[in-house]
Amino acid sequence: MKLIKSTVLALTLFGFAHTALAADSVATVNGKPIKQSLYDYISKDATARGQTVDANVKEMIVNKLISSELVYQEAQRLGLDKQADYLAQEELSRRELLVNTYLADFIKKNPVSEASTKAAYEKFKKEMGDKEYKASHILVATETEAKDIIAQLGKGGDFAKIAKEKSSDPGSKEKGGDLGWLSPSTMVKPFSDAAVGLKKGAVTATPVQTQFGWHVIKLEDTRTAQPPAYDKVKPGLQKQLQQEQLEKVLSDLRTKAKIVVN
Repeated sequence: MKLIKSTVLALTLFGFAHTALAADSVATVNGKPIKQSLYDYISKDATARGQTVDANVKEMIVNKLISSELVYQEAQRLGLDKQADYLAQEELSRRELLVNTYLADFIKKNPVSEASTKAAYEKFKKEMGDKEYKASHILVATETEAKDIIAQLGKGGDFAKIAKEKSSDPGSKEKGGDLGWLSPSTMVKPFSDAAVGLKKGAVTATPVQTQFGWHVIKLEDTRTAQPPAYDKVKPGLQKQLQQEQLEKVLSDLRTKAKIVVN
């Protein structure tokens, strides 16, 4: 009688364990359960991306997990999970995931305030200046080429025609060198200094060198600056401020840490 009772109890407990296991998994592959938490994460992520998780999508998620598990088991059978490259990649992936999780958590806990964003906008407007400049340029590789172009212009050469023929800037070449309206903050400093110092319709008397090459610059016109509306640039400013916050966090961590490079 005791033996029968023990057997019944064991079978009952096995039944409970099996039920609990089934409730915590969406499927089993070769006896190995696929965790319900994996399905839940994929479903949650899909919903966050705006996808409706209906019956068809649920089936697709489960089938994807099953296929993944089949390949995962086969890779383990072949010993691929023991290879050095795999182990290194696995470690780097886990590290990157944790780093990204930390950064996302930091951003969530330290949102950029409206006051900080508006202050950044005022700074942006100040750097932009109160004037915009409509400029054209001819970009060449050497100072000698630029001097020759300035000499041609001095003899009545057509700026737009020469730009189309000789400029190496693909963005403005076909437009006769036209760069459109620019603010000083959007131009590299040597170019900005030269353009701002010109009178309307004038061309630089000497070539201007930047990291892109040698420029011959013509100032077409000027106008009062029209900064973009706050709401238009707000997302970009917030992203910039977030990046500055994260850079400060990294700088602080470096300052506190003891780092030895071998």
